Amino acid sequence: MSARPDLPDVVARAFDLSRRAGYVSFCRNETGRLLAALAATRSGTLAEFGTGCGVGTAWLRSGVPDDARILTAELDPDLAGAAAEIFADDHQVEVVAADWSTLKEHAPFSLLFLDADAPDQANVHAVADLVEPGGIVVLDDVDPCESWPPVTQGRVDGLREEWLLDDRFTSAEVMVASDASVLIATKR
Repeated sequence: MSARPDLPDVVARAFDLSRRAGYVSFCRNETGRLLAALAATRSGTLAEFGTGCGVGTAWLRSGVPDDARILTAELDPDLAGAAAEIFADDHQVEVVAADWSTLKEHAPFSLLFLDADAPDQANVHAVADLVEPGGIVVLDDVDPCESWPPVTQGRVDGLREEWLLDDRFTSAEVMVASDASVLIATKR
C-alpha cells in the first residue's frame, strides 16, 4: 500500500485501520499535524491517554525524534490490539491495553496527549504531576469559544477554564480548524 501524498505512511495505515474497525472518532489531520510538530521538539517519553485505533499515536510518531518513545493506553482491548499491530515493528511506540491511570508509573512525560471529552483524565489536577517541567499537555476535541468565561453547549466550560487559569501551566487555546480547537499547556 502506498501512502497518500498528504499523510505520513504510519498515519495512512492508522486511518485505514480506523475505517476497517468502523471507528469514526479520531484525531483530525489539523490536530495531527500540530501533534507531529510538537512531538518533533520532545525527547524522553511522550504519552497518550485513549489510543483508539492509533491515529493520534501515528501523528505523534510521524514527528517524534529518534531519542524519544511513545507510550499509549487504550481501555478497549480490541482497539488496543489493532493499534498495536500498526506499531508492532516500531521500538519507539508501545501500545498497552489498560486504563490511562496505569501509565502514571512511567511519568513524567515530555508531552501528554489526551481527549478533552474524557473529563476524568483531562482534569488538570489529575495529570499535572505526570508532566515534567517544560512538558506539554495537548487536549483535543475542544469546541472553539471566543467568550470569557468559555461556554460550551450553553454552559461554562469548567475544564477549559481550569486549564487556562491553572498557575502550574502556561496555556493557550489554538484553533486548528473553524470548528475545532485544542488546548496546549506548558508546565512551568
